[in-house]
Amino acid sequence: EDGAATPMETGPHLGTPSCSPPSHPPVVEDDFQFILCEGCQRESPNLKLLTCLHTLCLGCLSKNKPIRQCPVCRTAIPQANGIPNMDNLLFTNLQARLKLYRKISNGDGLSCSRCQKEVAVVWCPECEDFLCTKCFEDHQWFFKKRSHEVRKVEELRAESAHWFLEDTRRSCNLFCSSPGHANQGHISSIYCKKCKKPLCCSCALLDSQHAPFCDIRSETQRRQEELVTMSQELKQKRSGFEATHAVLQDEATRLEEAQQEMRELIQQRAEQLVQLIRQEEEELLGLVEARQEQGRRELARELQHVEGVLRRMEASERLVEKMSLYATEQEVMDMQPFIKDSLEELQRLQPAAARDRAEPGDLAECRARLQAL
Repeated sequence: EDGAATPMETGPHLGTPSCSPPSHPPVVEDDFQFILCEGCQRESPNLKLLTCLHTLCLGCLSKNKPIRQCPVCRTAIPQANGIPNMDNLLFTNLQARLKLYRKISNGDGLSCSRCQKEVAVVWCPECEDFLCTKCFEDHQWFFKKRSHEVRKVEELRAESAHWFLEDTRRSCNLFCSSPGHANQGHISSIYCKKCKKPLCCSCALLDSQHAPFCDIRSETQRRQEELVTMSQELKQKRSGFEATHAVLQDEATRLEEAQQEMRELIQQRAEQLVQLIRQEEEELLGLVEARQEQGRRELARELQHVEGVLRRMEASERLVEKMSLYATEQEVMDMQPFIKDSLEELQRLQPAAARDRAEPGDLAECRARLQAL
C-alpha cells in the first residue's frame, strides 16, 4: 500500500494554491531588537543568558571581565571567568530564522539546496532545505511516512516575519537524548521525568530504568505554564518594587531640588554681599577722594601763604637794600615809618611747626570703616 502512494500525496500540489495568511509588509527590524545583544545592540551567534536574564554577546562579556557585573543592571556574574555557561538558544535561533526569512523575502531565484541547479519552489521546514520541482518529488517519495509538510517559497515571501517565526516554531522537533540516537534523527515524543530528558519510543520501551513517562508536548506545556505562573507572581511583586522606585525617585527629586535651591540661595546671598562690598568700596573711595581734595585745598592755602611771606621778605630785603644805595634823606624820612611797620609785621610772623599742623586729608575714618568691613 505504501508503494502505491503517489509522490505528491503528503505535500501540497505545486500547481494548486494552498491556504496562506494574507500578505504582509516586509519585516520591521525594530520589532526584533530584543534578539540583539543588550550591550552593543548587534546580532551575534554567541549570545549568553545571565542570571539576571539579560543577554550579552561574548565580546561585551570579555570587555566586562574585570568588573564581573552585568553592564545593564550591575548584578554580579557568579562565574569566575565572567562568562555565563547558559547560551540564549531562543535568541540565536530566532536570528538564524530571521536570516532565513530575509533570504526568502529579498532573494529572487533561490537555488535548490540539493541539486544546486534549479530554482527552488518549496521549502521543507523539517529538513530546512529549498527544493526544486524534481527534488521536491524525490523528497516527498522518500519522506512520505514522516509526513514532511513543505511550503511554497512564494507563499512564504508573502508572510510577515512574525507569522514565519511562529510557523517555523511549530515545525521544530525534539530528538532523542540517548547517546546512540542523538545524531541519527530519532524524533522523541516521550519525556522521562526521572532523568528529565526526551526519549524516542524505542528507548522508552527497551530501557526499564526510564520511568515515569509523559508526553513531550505535555512537559513543554507544563514548563511554559510554570514560567508564565512565575512571571505573573513576579508582576505582583514588581508593583512593590515600582512603588519603592517611585518613592526613591521622589526622594532623589526632592534632594536635587533642595540642593538646587540651596545653590541658588548661596549665589543670591553671595551676589548681595558682593553688591554691599562694591557699594562700600564706592563710598570709601569717594570718602578718600573727598579727604584728598580737602587736604589738597588746605595745603594749597598754606603753601600760598608761605609763598606770599617769602615774596614779602624778598621784596623787603630788596627795598631796604635799594634805599641804602639810592635813597635821599627826604625819601628815607618819608618812607621809613611805613617800611618799618611792614618789617615789624613780618618779624611777628612765625612758620607753623609740623606738629601743630593738622594732617592734610585725614584718612582715619576710612581706615576704621575698612577695618570694620
